[in-house]
Amino acid sequence: MGVYSWWKQPSWMADNKRMGMTPALPRLLSALTLLHLTAQVHSLKKGAIEDFKCTTNNMQVWDCAWTEPFGISPGTVKEVCFKDRLRSCRRLETTNIKIPALLPGDHEVTINYINGFQSKVTLNEKDVSLFPATPEILSLSADFSTSTLLLKWNDGGSALPHPSNATWEIKVLQNTSAEPIKLVSFNTTLSGKDTVHHWNWTSDLPLECAPHSVGIRWYIDYPRFSGSKGWSDWSLLKTVSWTPNSESIVFPQDKVILAGSDITFCCVSPTKVKFGQIGSTPQTLIHLYGESVAIHIRNISVSENSGTNVVFTTDDNVYGTVVFAGYPPDVPQKLNFETHDFKEIICTWDPGRPTGLVGPRETDYTLFESISGKIIIHKRPDTLTNESYRLVFPVLPDQEIYNFTLTGRNPLGQAESVAIINVTERVAPHVPVSLKLKDINSTVVILFWHLPGNFAKINLLCQIEIRKTNSEQEVRNATLKGAEDSTYLMAVDKLSPYTTYTFRVRCSAETFWKWSKWSNGKRHLTTEAIPSRAPDTWREWSSDGKNLIIYWKPLPMSEANGKILSYNVSCSSDEETRSLSEILDPQHRAEIRLDRHDYIISVVARNSAGPSPPSKIASTEIPNDDIIVEQAVGMGKRIFLSWHHDPNMTCDYVIKWCNSSRSEPCLMDWIKVPSNSTETVIESDQFQSGVRYNFYLYGCTDQGYQLLRSIIGYIEELAPIAAPNFTVEDTSADSILVKWEDVPVEELRGFLRGYLFYFQKGERETPKTRSFETGHSDIKLKNITDISQKTLRIADLQGKTSYHLVLRAYTHGGLGPEKSMFVVTKENSVGLIIAILIPVAVAVIVGVVTSILCYRKREWIKETFYPDIPNPENCKALQFQKSICEGSNALKTLEMNPCTPNNVEVLESRSIVPKIEDTEIISPVAERPGEGSEADPENHVVVSYCPPIIEEEIANPTADEAGGTSQVVYIDVQSMYQPQAKPEEEQDVDPGVVAGYKPQMRLPINPAVEDPTAEDEADKAAGYRPQANVNTWNLVSPDSPRSTDSNSEIVSFGSPCSINSRQFLIPPKDEDSPKSNGGGWSFTNFFQNKPND
Repeated sequence: MGVYSWWKQPSWMADNKRMGMTPALPRLLSALTLLHLTAQVHSLKKGAIEDFKCTTNNMQVWDCAWTEPFGISPGTVKEVCFKDRLRSCRRLETTNIKIPALLPGDHEVTINYINGFQSKVTLNEKDVSLFPATPEILSLSADFSTSTLLLKWNDGGSALPHPSNATWEIKVLQNTSAEPIKLVSFNTTLSGKDTVHHWNWTSDLPLECAPHSVGIRWYIDYPRFSGSKGWSDWSLLKTVSWTPNSESIVFPQDKVILAGSDITFCCVSPTKVKFGQIGSTPQTLIHLYGESVAIHIRNISVSENSGTNVVFTTDDNVYGTVVFAGYPPDVPQKLNFETHDFKEIICTWDPGRPTGLVGPRETDYTLFESISGKIIIHKRPDTLTNESYRLVFPVLPDQEIYNFTLTGRNPLGQAESVAIINVTERVAPHVPVSLKLKDINSTVVILFWHLPGNFAKINLLCQIEIRKTNSEQEVRNATLKGAEDSTYLMAVDKLSPYTTYTFRVRCSAETFWKWSKWSNGKRHLTTEAIPSRAPDTWREWSSDGKNLIIYWKPLPMSEANGKILSYNVSCSSDEETRSLSEILDPQHRAEIRLDRHDYIISVVARNSAGPSPPSKIASTEIPNDDIIVEQAVGMGKRIFLSWHHDPNMTCDYVIKWCNSSRSEPCLMDWIKVPSNSTETVIESDQFQSGVRYNFYLYGCTDQGYQLLRSIIGYIEELAPIAAPNFTVEDTSADSILVKWEDVPVEELRGFLRGYLFYFQKGERETPKTRSFETGHSDIKLKNITDISQKTLRIADLQGKTSYHLVLRAYTHGGLGPEKSMFVVTKENSVGLIIAILIPVAVAVIVGVVTSILCYRKREWIKETFYPDIPNPENCKALQFQKSICEGSNALKTLEMNPCTPNNVEVLESRSIVPKIEDTEIISPVAERPGEGSEADPENHVVVSYCPPIIEEEIANPTADEAGGTSQVVYIDVQSMYQPQAKPEEEQDVDPGVVAGYKPQMRLPINPAVEDPTAEDEADKAAGYRPQANVNTWNLVSPDSPRSTDSNSEIVSFGSPCSINSRQFLIPPKDEDSPKSNGGGWSFTNFFQNKPND
């Protein structure tokens, strides 16, 4: 759109140009002209039109508006002209104008102001906007029972070009809130006429819970209009609200809802609601407005029969409602139509899935027949079952085809099923009644029955069931002409005489649809007829061979044809015929005294209808000496027998059997087999497991019967129930002979297969703690398979030993019980002798070997266990030097007298400080008188012997001495209590004075050359020493008087070589004692021979 302005010069300015001008004026005029042009430019800018826009609401009139230019005051008169239009100029004081719609293309619009200003605008339809007029709602109503809003409005299509497409937008608000709760679109077509439109909407929240408002706007899409298009303004809101008309404040009331749906309940309460719940489940409260609240239930479950309670609780009261959740009706299933009597059609169906709704909300069914237009409504019984879904439709005259529609409805929806039938093909008659029977003869009867209903238009197909007492049944079919409420009959033949039958009847149409139910059974016994077969007979000679016993089996009911009253038995030969008196049933045995001639025995059975054919059997039995007794074992209650075909057997084979334990004549039962058979299976309920039976096969010839085979057998073998009795016939030192008896047949219960003999060592008093079947290595087992063997010798036994013997019999059925015995073998004399000689021989050998070893080791044994005790007479200590002894009166004879020292002081010359030990010595002392002594008794000094402490001093030998010297110093024990001599005095004592008794120690004479090492070795190896450790001596001797001597204070006391020594003379163990050279105990020395010293 182009807008522009221009300015016209006033007339007075033109006149001034024509006036004469002074030369100074041109510059002034130029300046004024420039100033005027500048102002004109500014005025042009201020006078331009702004925002020139046009709109339309019906595309027939355009409403244009603009904004005044700058500097133009509102209300200024202007003239608006439209080019190319007659009388197209209009004077206005406003800034908007409505003009008819212009043709397509550009149009120039000129606006002239009275002050001389002018503006131009280019207008095109593309610049025009289409905004429909604001719609007006005709009405808004509410269906509170369904919470549905009903909206009605007029589109005003008569004022609009058509056809045009209109889109309506509808908004729903609660409580006039700013945000709509529902916004939907609705499309219509403008037809050029005013059309009233309807719209409905169901609220999730019951309409009673809050006011609801509705507003609409629309949008027109006219294809020929090229301008822009937009929505109209929203209409004025229409509001609906609930006016309380009851005491209910909880909504919805008694709502029926689809199970699984969501539903909202509200409580419009004047007081505050504390909580709400559905059933026993609390729910969250949703605030609506004021004190009104709501609860929202999701996926509601199927309600119980009485519905589900919804409760709101306030401070002072409880409010609630009931909701019923269920399902709409299912499509009727198994829809069936049939007639029983051509008077009415029975419609039955299965309702399918339960709806969960009961009472007035349950499903109602109606049956509609479209050909006749007849409707039947289903009446609900008090208790619904599947059999309750049944409707009765009357059979219409002259109508065979029916078109039925069954419809089910409940508050949640409806479902229907359709069926078209031909009633003549849907016949299921009633149960036949009033059955009767009439005998024609023993094999034919006539059956009567009544069938209610009108079946004149069809044929009936009936079945007759014939059942015997043994459960055998037969069904026979018959086609009958239908009638109305008639009695029907049928002849039944091929029956058995004197047989009880049960008859039943059922019927259907010949064009079969369904059978009727079976009638009640009718029992009937047919009449008797003569027996159809002769009795099955056999004969046996008595044990003495003088009487013939005839046996016969009772005829089965199917062959007796009645009740057998008696039997006639006769025997005939070439010379005569004899008959026995009539034998009444149930006796099936007769005995006749006959000789061994040939006789024919005849047996006839008789009932009320007459006698049976005669049964004949020869009394003669052809001998057979080639009979071998065989064995057989059956299975279950049967046993299988076979034989070779014999062409001489012309009539039949007879197999009889009996219990082998019974006495003769042996007969339990028999069977007859055709002559062309070679095998048979014998089965009887009398057979028992573990019982032996005898089977005999007879062949029949014209001359009589001949025994062909003899068989003993068991139906089933079992383990024996008794053990064989056995005894010990002989015993020896290494064997036992055992003998046993057979097990009786009745206790064997099978064919004997052998014996198991166990034996092991065992005492009678020893409790039996283990079985012979455990497989211990000390148990010996012998399996005796030769059943004829009755003795057994057990060898390789031990003499005088108790053995436990056990014997058991066995069959294929298992092991029998055991019989045990304890036997002691005899004593073995050779073994006893050997048992005595072997220990004696061993003892002699051990003694000889021991003697030899002792002899060879005699020196070692002597030194070890019996060492030599030194003889005091051989003590060299008493051998004094002649130089000392001769001519000395001081020397006294040593006499052994008792002495009782109190203390002993042991001094050694090598010790620096003498050690004094106070020891009380108590010891008996034997006196020893001098032998051949010539000394004066007065000069004889008796010295008691006590073990001394020896101080030895070995002087180094001089060069001129042939042997060494030794000095022994004896200190009297009692001298310790006297003044001690000074060392200087002791040095002056004459050696001959102290030459008393000395220890039995022989000091060696050292060589002239002095050798310290040799001196030490000589000290260690110096002769004999006391045979005990002197440090451990504890010697006590009785007190002894002190020996006195006028010449010397020194008195000698005992020596270890004295006979009064109480110590074993054992070499000391200290380091100074000499080493033993092979004198100790060792195992290797025992076998070494020590040479004699």
